[in-house]
Amino acid sequence: MAKRVFLFLILNFTALYIGSFATKTAVVSNWYVNLNKAPWSPPGYVFGAAWSFIMICFAFYMAYLIPKVTSKKVITLFGLQWVLNVGWNPIFFYYHQTSLGLVVIICLTLVIGWFLFKFSNLLKFKTFLVVPYLIWLLIATSLNAYVVFMN
Repeated sequence: MAKRVFLFLILNFTALYIGSFATKTAVVSNWYVNLNKAPWSPPGYVFGAAWSFIMICFAFYMAYLIPKVTSKKVITLFGLQWVLNVGWNPIFFYYHQTSLGLVVIICLTLVIGWFLFKFSNLLKFKTFLVVPYLIWLLIATSLNAYVVFMN
């Protein structure tokens, strides 16, 4: 179990690390600062703390799930969520493609929702480990949508 948790921690935090390259200077750029952002946007420091907590929970979730369901579909969807998670940052922050970013984050939300609902009977209480990810993505999707429709 510990090896699986460690593997998923490495994979999840690698995604955050790669994604951070597109956000480091972007969040203080003129483009981002001048966007009309949602009034419910959390302060910047919340994002790092939230994503760290989410990725720790998701690592445990995947570590519990993989021995029970070792299908190609689960591995493929984990990979898809990894790519969508990493890809959103440059799409939104570097390329300023907010509408495409919205599509990407909606797809990511659907994938995480699939994980939540597909395996809730199998993982029982451990399913709650993926709930923070889904909640955060719903918030992030609303923030992205606000930028799309208000700018």
